[in-house]
Amino acid sequence: MAFLDTLTFCAGSGVRPGVTLDATGADFALYTQSACAVSVVLFDRKGASRAFPLTRSHNNVWTGRVCGNLAGIRYGYRVATEAGPGNKPAKTLLLDPYAKELDGRYAREATDGACGLYGVLPEPDTFDWQDDASPCIPMHASVFYEVHVKGATKLLFDIPERIRGTYAGLASAPFVKHLKALGVTAVDLLPVAESVDEDRLRARGLKNYWGYNPVSFFAVQRRYAADPAQARSEFRTMVKALHAAGLEVIIDVVYNHTAETDETGPMLGLRGIDNKTYYKVRPENPDLYVNDTGCGNTVNVSNPTTLALILDALRYWVREMHVDGFRFDLAATLTRESRFLEAVHADPVLQRVKLIAEPWDIGPDGYRLGRFGAPWSEWNDRFRDDVRAFWLTKSAPIGALAQRLCASSEVFRRDDRAPQASLNFITAHDGFTLADLVSFNGKHNEANGEDNRDGTDRNFSFNCGVEGPTTNRQIRLRRRLLRRALLATLLLSQGVPMLLAGDESAHSQDGNNNAYCQDNSTTWLSWFDKNAENDTTLIGALCRIRRMFAQFQNTTWLTGLMKEGERDITWLRPDAEPMETADWTDKADTLGFLLARRNRIGRVLVYFYRAEGKRNLTLPLGDWTCILQTESENPDAVFACAQTLSVTGPGVAVLCEKTENLRRQSGLILHVTSLPGPLGSGDFGQGSRDFIDWMVRARQTLWQVLPLTVTGEGNSPYMGESVFAGNELLIDLDALVREGLLVSSELVPKEPFDEE
Repeated sequence: MAFLDTLTFCAGSGVRPGVTLDATGADFALYTQSACAVSVVLFDRKGASRAFPLTRSHNNVWTGRVCGNLAGIRYGYRVATEAGPGNKPAKTLLLDPYAKELDGRYAREATDGACGLYGVLPEPDTFDWQDDASPCIPMHASVFYEVHVKGATKLLFDIPERIRGTYAGLASAPFVKHLKALGVTAVDLLPVAESVDEDRLRARGLKNYWGYNPVSFFAVQRRYAADPAQARSEFRTMVKALHAAGLEVIIDVVYNHTAETDETGPMLGLRGIDNKTYYKVRPENPDLYVNDTGCGNTVNVSNPTTLALILDALRYWVREMHVDGFRFDLAATLTRESRFLEAVHADPVLQRVKLIAEPWDIGPDGYRLGRFGAPWSEWNDRFRDDVRAFWLTKSAPIGALAQRLCASSEVFRRDDRAPQASLNFITAHDGFTLADLVSFNGKHNEANGEDNRDGTDRNFSFNCGVEGPTTNRQIRLRRRLLRRALLATLLLSQGVPMLLAGDESAHSQDGNNNAYCQDNSTTWLSWFDKNAENDTTLIGALCRIRRMFAQFQNTTWLTGLMKEGERDITWLRPDAEPMETADWTDKADTLGFLLARRNRIGRVLVYFYRAEGKRNLTLPLGDWTCILQTESENPDAVFACAQTLSVTGPGVAVLCEKTENLRRQSGLILHVTSLPGPLGSGDFGQGSRDFIDWMVRARQTLWQVLPLTVTGEGNSPYMGESVFAGNELLIDLDALVREGLLVSSELVPKEPFDEE
């Protein structure tokens, strides 16, 4: 008997969309309001199929249960749609929106599957996460590194060829070592959910390299796996390895549109299942789509079923894949006429992860920078444009630079938001790389096959005198100084910085500022270019400065007002005098700021000097040490300064004030109970006082005592029963005797006790 003939069917128990798989079978549930009949179709390993009709429930969820060993079986749905405006009858198999794995290859002309694609009922989940845990890095301490999984290691010859350009490659020791050398805290991965190439690109022999053309919200992209059949496991292994290295994983998610594109696009899933539920259609003609995304369709997040699909996908990536946060592509689409923000804020799973919005789309009121509220961070394009314009086109004054250095407070300082609302960037996947930003005045996107019409013309770039590559040493030096100044500005600003992978090694895309379809050496990072000017050391030094000096990670807004005897920030002229109103002119090309002392950390001074050539900058009164100077051959060389600092523009210098409070300190970690005590364990009595005396003699200045609260199960200080109540076992009972609150006879141990 054929395998499919052994399967039995009965009424399903699924109440929520998706597939629930167990050892004896699977419950199938699919939401569709517009269908008049729905069947789930199962395929055996030889390609034979069998359809099982589902039953419609009161809430428009069609359900049924198939009994048998279904792990690894391919499946899909056939949906007969009722006639009506906006409904899209499907003649082909349709993908389950909740499919966790896909199989097959997309081809518009394919007669099998959903254009060649199938869902897969997963094998039993045996992945061992062991003790994996998120590093839980606070947003104010985060530095993001935007990177493409394939492009990161495709040309990294230090790793085996089979894992280059894969999840395993991203988790390889050489790449992780590079991330740690940079000092970043998180990788921000371009989309890793299953996507397909648009037909127009396939016709030109190109691919959608970036992956912003999703066919699934759940399934891991197989293209980036060394073994596509093990993509989910390989992704999880990558996450676990990055977590072990102290790095978080942020993924870019695309919930604003899908690969079904416009009215002429392929029929893959949502369109044929329930077009008007999942997509926004035009009120005057429901057969046409609203196109707020520029990608042909717009996901209808205002519909509760669609919103639930997105929330379920987000929770899946957190619970099952252990990701630490999300960057939402065209997030304005998700918030228009929907309850998306409220739903995310109320969700206990999503409350604990990082949420980053690209706060715009091309729809009505599409530019929504500053309007997402806490705890969201938002891509700050004003930072990108003004910092570029200050350094490169010189069209932004120092006042605009000052605003961006302070996390664009005029945009984000409201609704109890912190400076971390501003996610600062100068370059990203869409646009010029840092090297191209200082090498090209205009875009060069001819390789995309659209006659250079695609990509923005608003780049604020400067080629330094020659368009493209050059051997001219002066121009090459000028470009490097500008790149370094831009990097320093990014990493010394309030808010959260994001670096673009490859900028540390001056990666060029040959002037292409929209390389979404270039799956080749244009976008793959080059690791062994002998001519590359590498600034990994500079970035590492800047990230160390951010960590060392809390003034760069403020969680409250800088105001310039007096606090505890000094201003939190003081803006300075080149002569170290405070800026006055008349100094904020369009002609000014130098700006300094002085950050006040913070806890035990002395003042920090930063100067930005745009004009080329040598000059001297005056330093405020104090004992200053220069800890970074971008134009120097060794930018992180440390040296003491007198009353002036000699600089060569364009560049950035960072100085810190010497202070006795910054002296090197050492100490010990020891719980009080580990000290000797007359009744079996240490307390706050004579043993503690003797230990403190010993520390003084040993010149130790810090005692980390560990938790002192009431212990719970297992008597562990880390299992306290209260965060307020102290442990009564630490009370010095001899002191109570001296005070007459106890008598000495009450302190005799009930059992003999070996003092040794």
